[in-house]
Amino acid sequence: MGHRQSNWLAFLLLFGTSCSSQPVEGPPDAGTTAQWALVHEDLPGALLSIWGTSDTDVWVVGADARDGAGPLVLHYDGQWQRVMTGQAQGDLWWVFGFDGGPLYMGGSGGVILRYEGGTFTKLQTPTMDTVFGLWGASPDDMWAVGGTYDKNAFAWRLQGDTWVNEPTLPSDVGANAAIWKIFGTSKNDAWLVGSGGVSFHWDGSKLTPGQTGVGSSLFTVHANGDRYVAVGGLVGGVIVENAGSGWTLAASDTIAYGLTGVFLGAGDAALAVGQYGSVYSRSANGWQEDVTGLSIQWDLHGAWMDPSGGLWAAGGQTASFPLTKGLLLHKGKPIVGGGI
Repeated sequence: MGHRQSNWLAFLLLFGTSCSSQPVEGPPDAGTTAQWALVHEDLPGALLSIWGTSDTDVWVVGADARDGAGPLVLHYDGQWQRVMTGQAQGDLWWVFGFDGGPLYMGGSGGVILRYEGGTFTKLQTPTMDTVFGLWGASPDDMWAVGGTYDKNAFAWRLQGDTWVNEPTLPSDVGANAAIWKIFGTSKNDAWLVGSGGVSFHWDGSKLTPGQTGVGSSLFTVHANGDRYVAVGGLVGGVIVENAGSGWTLAASDTIAYGLTGVFLGAGDAALAVGQYGSVYSRSANGWQEDVTGLSIQWDLHGAWMDPSGGLWAAGGQTASFPLTKGLLLHKGKPIVGGGI
């Protein structure tokens, strides 16, 4: 475990780690027949993020497959297919979109792709730092965040086909931090989280620093209603929540491994995933481990709940480069696997 843990720590010190704004129902067949199942495993690139509009419209993005055809982008519409982006190489870390389009994908080298009408367009970005998170209140109000090597934090806004720097992000934050993710509930309410537990709130006019009380990275943030949840941690996992009166620690000492993905459903329902195939779910009784019953040696990175209540988790070998061994888990009514 020591060598494996050191690889993970080294990776997290260098890099950060899908989300929909749609409210969804709680986990299917709560506590009865639904079981976790492997949909894909041992793919040539790790799978890093999930987003969709339904249980038959699911997008998964991931690392460079090292086959000359660029990053893995998978789409499920009742059958699985790989979608070619036109990018010759590079990893895609995040996907976010809108029902009816467009869809945005961001990753290494400052790459942001917009997918609309069956066509990918590469948009102009200010730098080649890695894009780790994307979110928008609407297609014409999009954000991108990221950084490099736990520094060079940025927050970009989309203007037409060009991304520009958000001027209210403090200029000194990039000296010691990257911004890993952003999520919001409206154009006037969003949270950004990153290295060392940094956070910033967007109120529609400016970014204001928040206090999370966490010293390690917060890798992903999500929200439903007035409740935000962010997850992270290095050696052990942490979950912080904010219902409008500030960030508070929701769980830490019961979470053995770092967490990298989180998604909130309707009511109290939520899903968090992380190292060594860790899965945690939340109900009215709080956060508890959701034992998958699967033998998973790799990490889970992205979490999503579809509108029918199906649970999804994506991952692979994300603790060291190259990012390989892609896997996808699902809990809910059976879906088609394979075909990639």
